[in-house]
Amino acid sequence: MVDDIIVVDDASSDDTVAIARRMGLHVYRHERNKGYGGNQKSCYRLALERGADIVVMVHPDYQYDSRLVPAMAYMIHSGIYDVVLGSRILGGKALQGGMPRVKYIANRILTAFQNLMIGQKLSEYHTGYRAFARRVLEELPLEENSDDFLFDNQMICQCFAFGFNVGEISCPTRYFTEASSINMARSAVYAAGVVWTSIRLRLHLWGWRDERLFGRSGRTLAHPAKNELEASRMPDLRQGGR
Repeated sequence: MVDDIIVVDDASSDDTVAIARRMGLHVYRHERNKGYGGNQKSCYRLALERGADIVVMVHPDYQYDSRLVPAMAYMIHSGIYDVVLGSRILGGKALQGGMPRVKYIANRILTAFQNLMIGQKLSEYHTGYRAFARRVLEELPLEENSDDFLFDNQMICQCFAFGFNVGEISCPTRYFTEASSINMARSAVYAAGVVWTSIRLRLHLWGWRDERLFGRSGRTLAHPAKNELEASRMPDLRQGGR
């Protein structure tokens, strides 16, 4: 069911690149850290270049169960959905899986706020497990998005702004000491960004504000700035990557 696996290393100092190459995966490494969102932009751009029809993004920290990839891909292949989110909230076992209670409460509050602001009924907007049809990645103005953690939330809001069909699937979650997680300070910045993104989308939908972030005038991955595209490729070429 999985034809290609791409690993984009964001200038890490561990053995990710060496291990991934030994496994025969397609590896790309940034010369400098581009941030969480910047890294995803590279991931999606490379996936499009390699001809992907359906792209599944999953955080590489074992919090999400990769066995759901075929199910998520089929939901898109069926033509019913353009986007599928792996929800930790559906099924009601997020806390049993170890999600910290404060994060669970914050998730539920922010999700309720966003549903109210943009007229949707998602169970959560903050999952790190997502599948997209090719045309979604081609059409969304992802180059307008943040290079930090807010990228994910902006992308979901863009999907609704563009009228894509978004579905969800229940996904068990596993929290443990080694799993990556942003600290409270950055979480607060992220929460503020989520609120502002929701407000911007509502104003855009009302026609009170023309947002490049949610409009077709925004920069897409298909037309990035030339220097950005070259920067994403150069480190891999220097290291003999595929």
